[in-house]
Amino acid sequence: MSNTDFGVETKREKFGSRLGFILISAGCAIGLGNVWRFPYIVGSYGGAAFILLYLLFLVVFGLPIMTMEFAVGRASRKSIVESFTVLEPKNTKWHWFGWVGMVGNYLLMMFYTTVTAWMITYFFKMIKGDFVNVTTEQISEQFGAMTGNPGLLIGIMAVVTVLGFLVCSLGLKNGVERITKVMMIALFAIIVALAVYVMTIPGSGQGYAYYLIPDFTKLVTDADGNFILGEVMFAALGQAFFTLSIGMGSMAIFGSHIDKNRSLLGESVTIAALDTSVAFIAGLIVIPACFAFGVDQTAGPGLVFEALPAVFNSMGAVGGRIFGSLFFLFMIFAAMSTVIAVFENIISFGMDKWGWSRTKACLINAGLMLVLALPCIFGFNIWSGFNPLGEDSVIMDLEDFIISNNILPLGSLVYVLFCTMERKGWGWNQFLTEANLGNGLKMPSKLKVYCKYILPVILFIFWIWGIVVTFI
Repeated sequence: MSNTDFGVETKREKFGSRLGFILISAGCAIGLGNVWRFPYIVGSYGGAAFILLYLLFLVVFGLPIMTMEFAVGRASRKSIVESFTVLEPKNTKWHWFGWVGMVGNYLLMMFYTTVTAWMITYFFKMIKGDFVNVTTEQISEQFGAMTGNPGLLIGIMAVVTVLGFLVCSLGLKNGVERITKVMMIALFAIIVALAVYVMTIPGSGQGYAYYLIPDFTKLVTDADGNFILGEVMFAALGQAFFTLSIGMGSMAIFGSHIDKNRSLLGESVTIAALDTSVAFIAGLIVIPACFAFGVDQTAGPGLVFEALPAVFNSMGAVGGRIFGSLFFLFMIFAAMSTVIAVFENIISFGMDKWGWSRTKACLINAGLMLVLALPCIFGFNIWSGFNPLGEDSVIMDLEDFIISNNILPLGSLVYVLFCTMERKGWGWNQFLTEANLGNGLKMPSKLKVYCKYILPVILFIFWIWGIVVTFI
């Protein structure tokens, strides 16, 4: 059955340009995983050698799966739940995963909107000079005071949510595409300017050496001589999945809106390259700056909110405020590009499944998201006694665990199996035909054995390993 049998080819809204599709898809991938997670993971696992391992996994695992998501979206012209319904053989249940993928999108936004609120709060703190002439301990106290204030975070989270759905309500082309293009261009301009400035800071050279010159022994053992290769490989593979947002239909939705004049592997390479560029440049800012001012680059998730303000503080009252404000503005653009992209996926679900208007889908989901984001906020204050994953864990850790350690790897496995199983799935031949339509880099047919037999096994092992390292 062809796509036109469903009447979707003429009704589906299209992007205004190929650039719009690339920037929006890249905007979905470019987010806190690039500018918050990537620098501290690289700092924790040895710098340049880890980057090379991450790039290998990005090519070997990330690109094929992203191409499969795009192909499923473009062939079906539907969002995640309906895309499997359109393409799956009769009497199969692939569409059941669509509901799991949608849960993943909601879960992601349940904490992503809160962390975006943190970024906005810190942006204004930088402008006001709240970190000028304060100690590292006082900076940590300010972070605790912020997360301990539910009223403040609910208010800013509400602004993030309303703005995101407001952009989506304007339409794919006039809202999502237009606004995201502006944010992405501004994002690249700011991050390049910050990277150039860091090059002028005395003492940053050691940080560049750590970040750019590989030391492969750091992939095998840590500073205490402990064997960490398995842990490092898991971190690199996890970063590749997290940063590209593959496995829960976030890319398939944008595939459903594009023309068939470009092959999908080539588009995946372009988007992954943009995503990786932002992550790499973010590292060029964070790691050398940490070395220059004696801040621990392995500070973990607190690197951005506790360690980096100390770096900005060391730059002087005026310079630090300007640099810090620009850095958090960059972070806001990165976070909001993902928020808008995932919100588009969420509202497309209601539009495809129940025929809602775009306005109705936005209003219903805005109200729903305002409620669903509350547990993450409360987990840092009034519900801080609830430690779902053990001591010191919070509700956000549980939400992240469900997505990063379960839905993303299992969702990727579903897409791989769906695109390679001939009789019980969509099938390799149909996937390959869709992926290779148009001009650009083609998906090699010789990859069938790898994608059908090897990649699923690796994804399953990756999922099991993520469960093991969390609870053992």
